[in-house]
Amino acid sequence: MTRSLSLSLLTIGAALSMTAGVALAGSDTVPAAQILNALKPKSATRGLSADTQVDPAASAKEASFLNTVRNRQTRSLSLGERQEIADIAATKPKIDLEIHFDYNSAEIAKTQAVQELGKALSDASMKGSTFVVAGHTDAIGGEAYNQDLSERRADTIKKYLVSRYGLNGSDLVTVGYGKTRPKDPNAPMDPTNRRVQVVNMDTKTASK
Repeated sequence: MTRSLSLSLLTIGAALSMTAGVALAGSDTVPAAQILNALKPKSATRGLSADTQVDPAASAKEASFLNTVRNRQTRSLSLGERQEIADIAATKPKIDLEIHFDYNSAEIAKTQAVQELGKALSDASMKGSTFVVAGHTDAIGGEAYNQDLSERRADTIKKYLVSRYGLNGSDLVTVGYGKTRPKDPNAPMDPTNRRVQVVNMDTKTASK
């Protein structure tokens, strides 16, 4: 009787362990609702503070610059243009996502994270907004190699979103930063630096 009870408890424990393992395996995927919430334009909450005012001249300048990089090949962006995108993005709603790629490749290994991103960007509230998809690597490997890899991965995500979710390619600006902008500067080789950052530039496309 005791032995039977022990076996039963062991079986239940094993089942619970397997269930926990399955839940843990997908825990690094950010759900669409969370992505959507992170990318909401700041103008949506501007009424909370009278100090948060938008400078029309600055907004016009940002929109003009974004129109010069819209529909551009990622690899054609100059160092100065990449820096300007980063400067504008610094104050915009953004989220870092862990998207798994095959080793040393721009092929997406697990699509679940990109699918959640696609759902979020397809939301009606996001229609017509311009998003930056920025690829980042860790510090392992040479600078030129990492720069190229980050650009190719950003391009892959854009193609996936356009083909699978019907997003307008003009609304997606891709840029690669290689290993130049680690998430954790104190641990540049840490895997957390391998990420894709999505930024809502809070600028509508000119045609919208």
